[in-house]
Amino acid sequence: MKHLVWDWNGTLLDDLKLVVDATNVCLATIGGPVITAEDHRRDFRRPILDYYAHVLERPVDEVEFQLLDDAFHDAYRLGMADVKLAPDALEAMARWTGTQSLLSMFFHDELLIEVERHGLGAHLVRVDGLPGTVGGHRKAAYLDRHLQALRLDPAEVVLIGDSVDDGEAATSLGATCVLYAGGFTDVTLLKATGLPVAATLLEAVETAAAA
Repeated sequence: MKHLVWDWNGTLLDDLKLVVDATNVCLATIGGPVITAEDHRRDFRRPILDYYAHVLERPVDEVEFQLLDDAFHDAYRLGMADVKLAPDALEAMARWTGTQSLLSMFFHDELLIEVERHGLGAHLVRVDGLPGTVGGHRKAAYLDRHLQALRLDPAEVVLIGDSVDDGEAATSLGATCVLYAGGFTDVTLLKATGLPVAATLLEAVETAAAA
């Protein structure tokens, strides 16, 4: 493989606790339940509207989702400055001998600031976040645009991410994927995809290099 695409939230960025805390803040605005990290790792899915509907055990329309998404991101931003990279993120990035980029479903302008704050800009040939003002989408279409912008054949690309959606996005385009078990998704769900699953980012890079 020549090129590695990194996921951000839950992969390079160790933000599970903040995500759970922000989710509980937004759920509380509509009288929803309190979730734990284990709940999140078991139930999280994209589109995130479907995740909220699962947690609330009722349909969520686009208007209510916008309110939940805004509340989530307002709470998330309050804690961003305290979040660190995964313990082996920098070492894992340094181990990769090809080119690297970052594709996140976090808002693009804010993502660029965070990438620079964590000192990752020099490692990455491209950084793409989510355009617009509401999140929660599936990743496949965004990965397709990311690879087209880089003029890459998906067959020469490996994605490292922490969700079933990451795996589905990569495989739908013909790219390779290694799933990271230290993020937002229970390892049992990751293994059920049939894709390789790594316990650490260093292991993920080693697996990706051998693909």
